[in-house]
Amino acid sequence: MKLFARIVAAVLACGALISAQALVIGVTEGVTYRATDNEIEARFDAIAKVLGTATRQPVKVQVISSYNGLRDALKKGQLDLAFIHPSHIAFEAIKGNGFKAVAWTSGYTEYKVSLLCKEPQPIQDWAMVSGKAFVTPDPDSITAVMTRAMLAEHRLKPSDVKLQTTRYQDAVPFYVENGFAAYGATASGSVIKAWKDKGGKTCAESRPMPIKQWIASPRLDPSVANVLRDALLGLDQTEPGRRALAASGYKGFVAPSDEQEKKLILWLGL
Repeated sequence: MKLFARIVAAVLACGALISAQALVIGVTEGVTYRATDNEIEARFDAIAKVLGTATRQPVKVQVISSYNGLRDALKKGQLDLAFIHPSHIAFEAIKGNGFKAVAWTSGYTEYKVSLLCKEPQPIQDWAMVSGKAFVTPDPDSITAVMTRAMLAEHRLKPSDVKLQTTRYQDAVPFYVENGFAAYGATASGSVIKAWKDKGGKTCAESRPMPIKQWIASPRLDPSVANVLRDALLGLDQTEPGRRALAASGYKGFVAPSDEQEKKLILWLGL
């Protein structure tokens, strides 16, 4: 009987350890803005605590600033939940690794790339764009990916234009203003406003898309994924949730659209 009691105790202890296993949340906030990993982690700590309370599990936030590092972590199943900007990496994981979108970020579902230019009129004939110089942020940024999708939409290949890149979005206007590029791709509202305030023009605009998404691992128990989804969508309905949102800088999260997701994956050529 004593041996049986020890076996039962061991089994129960293992069960407790399994139930207490930490959920790992991966976070990336893009490469074309200026924020340190510590700053990003601090913004998500309160959300992680709310999610931990909802699932009754400890939650660990892991900031992954490298896009390829994020891709690797997603492929290897190292993340249970991920908050991802840029969306093309989220879409890659959805299409290729079985991840499911659980929420989009309010205020970031209509992200559009604008082409800064000095021309007085929007682009009418995209064939005339061939051979001209474009500048985009980092080539693996969503802005650059969307710019290439815009070109493809108008039957232009990246090799048909002179593509160049700069590290940050706020550096894009410099290239156009000083004649290093005919078109500058940016989706930063502040950059576009500053450009227009100085008399600059925009010659084209991309289709809109969500850019900050929560996605759940296929390895995550569906019931846990549902709890996480409901907790994220309901953050603005509770005082702890509202405090967490205030710390994050976001207004809240909304349900994703599967139909729109499929269309955008196709448009981006993923």
